[in-house]
Amino acid sequence: MGVYNVHERVLPVPVAEAGALLDGLSGGADRLWPRRDWPPMVLDGPLGPGAAGGHGPVRYTVAAHVPGQWVRFTFSGPRGFHGFHEYTVQPLGPDRTLLRHTLAMRARGPARLTWPLAYRHFHDAVLEDSLDGAERACTGGVARPARWSPYVRLLRRLNR
Repeated sequence: MGVYNVHERVLPVPVAEAGALLDGLSGGADRLWPRRDWPPMVLDGPLGPGAAGGHGPVRYTVAAHVPGQWVRFTFSGPRGFHGFHEYTVQPLGPDRTLLRHTLAMRARGPARLTWPLAYRHFHDAVLEDSLDGAERACTGGVARPARWSPYVRLLRRLNR
């Protein structure tokens, strides 16, 4: 089963400001990953090629990092996740930047069930929360905050 999933937000800031959010991932001052409501993103070293870690049961290794522009993670777990996820920042003008998260993978074996039944819903919720965090970090607020669906709230209760 092929999966291609994109979440993005236009931020009213120069590309360098959005890029700094990306470069802070998994660090002590991480303002992009929504660690308050979700398992934190933890890596075994600084954000850069070869650093390994993940968030909750999702495991990955940094495959590439262009500071201020792009970071790609390749999956090592859960079983059946074959592919990558990445954040990119793209300038849209002097004071507008597109922050995008892309997940591209093949779901095989057990992931053919776990992705559509649970992981996809968690993924969509955590990514919208991440983009809310980016908007908050850049502007001090969020124009249209993401809301968890009733299904995500049920899954979170069952997951406790």
